[in-house]
Amino acid sequence: MTASAQAHLPPPAGTVRTLHEAFDHWRAIDPGRAFLHLPQGDISYAQLGDMVDLLAQELRDIGVQPRDRVLAVAENCAEHIALILACSRVGAWSCGVNARMAPAEIERFARTSDARLVYFSTAVSEDAQALARRHDARPSALPGLQRSAPRADARPEPGPHAQGVIAMTFSSGTTGQPKAVLIRHGALLDFAEVSLDVRALGRDDRYYAFVPMTHVFGLGTLSAALLSGCSLVMRWRFSAEDLVDALAHQRVSLLQGPATLFARLLDHFERQGVRRLEAPQLRYLYAGAEPLDRALKQRIEAFFGQPVHHGYGSSESLLVSLSPLGEYREDVSAGPLMKGIELRVVDAKGQDVAPGRTGELWVRGPGVSPGYFRDEEGTRKAFLPGGWYASGDLGRMGEDGELRIVGRLKEMIIRSGFNVYPAEVEAVLNAFDGVAHAAVVGRPEPGGNEEVLAFVVPGHGVELHVPDIHAFMREQLAPYKQPSRIFVVDSLPTTASGKVMRQELLKAVPAG
Repeated sequence: MTASAQAHLPPPAGTVRTLHEAFDHWRAIDPGRAFLHLPQGDISYAQLGDMVDLLAQELRDIGVQPRDRVLAVAENCAEHIALILACSRVGAWSCGVNARMAPAEIERFARTSDARLVYFSTAVSEDAQALARRHDARPSALPGLQRSAPRADARPEPGPHAQGVIAMTFSSGTTGQPKAVLIRHGALLDFAEVSLDVRALGRDDRYYAFVPMTHVFGLGTLSAALLSGCSLVMRWRFSAEDLVDALAHQRVSLLQGPATLFARLLDHFERQGVRRLEAPQLRYLYAGAEPLDRALKQRIEAFFGQPVHHGYGSSESLLVSLSPLGEYREDVSAGPLMKGIELRVVDAKGQDVAPGRTGELWVRGPGVSPGYFRDEEGTRKAFLPGGWYASGDLGRMGEDGELRIVGRLKEMIIRSGFNVYPAEVEAVLNAFDGVAHAAVVGRPEPGGNEEVLAFVVPGHGVELHVPDIHAFMREQLAPYKQPSRIFVVDSLPTTASGKVMRQELLKAVPAG
């Protein structure tokens, strides 16, 4: 290998300890190369580096210390990436919050994180502009950002659990208030090394990066790009039309996102009469962040003409399993465990269940978080002795050594004394001709039982008849698993990262 070729390899494993060191590697050896491809133009390593330097100096000048929290109210943009790297450089923790959150939520996140100050990505987001005005924000040294006044009473986080932390992400809060999850540099770098390996990620790859960088999904994508030297075709909001253009003309080679967003994308193409995309460089598809049902998997693969990969992970554990590169499977396995990951499948008493049986997933490995920020009770319940994280997710290991996800423990529905897993019912609903997407949720009834409710989105031009769906379900599922009521809706409410907000669906359902 020539010296020139060696100079463009990722840094050797173990030589990089922080995200900004990974960035500095590429900034030093290839400063003019584009790292971010944005609608308004490309941003090179050198240009982004200047932005990082400016913000790092600003953070130091206003008194930000190592282990302080910096809340970033942002949508995807170069300024937010620069802020993440600047926080890394000074030892502060970047705490990302999507700018589309409500003002009361932003204020709650600021309190929860005990943030030293708050930045707003005002260049790309009208929502961020409105929130910045509410907080009397002032211009940052970096154009495109505004910031609040620093709080003198915020205090750095002490203790060994805070060692090596780079960021906090807020969990989606399916069971109550969102929790602030601590994420370490080492966890993100391990995720990145796995991406280089199992996704064969290289310097010439380009991610289509529309998943918010305020979410762990986006943060993982960023870390993989920083370590591998590949680039990001980054967008601040998702647009099907823009994706079509990016696949055709901007050499996008990797496309990944929540399963719900793939369903919406396919629905859009169906309405537009699009049967095939021009995507000469596309080589990798990934649908994650939630269970993937077989019907949607088949639709994605039929449209794109290549396998869709699926995996399992969370904010608290990062990537746990992933289906092998290029492998077609008929089922919706989440793949084998990643290197260094240990998994237990346990019953309600914490005892291991027999192989092939469903139970709660306990995870141990390099990506596991040290806990929740200043939440001793939440940390004690989820992060157990021996380094195990009790995920609250339900799954089982197959005889083939591959993990299959059933759903969330807290979303499991108890009906007539039996367990009903929403993902199983949703898979059957999605198999009904004309259903584009479905969500199932339980609602308590008197006497301790739960009602099974289903919400279905019709395909383009399809008129769904609820009695026909009920008849189909009776042929496919045991009586206790069948929805008592099925609602036809125009769309499913989702978080900014694309997950279905099941509790929001319940708000529109009349009692009785």
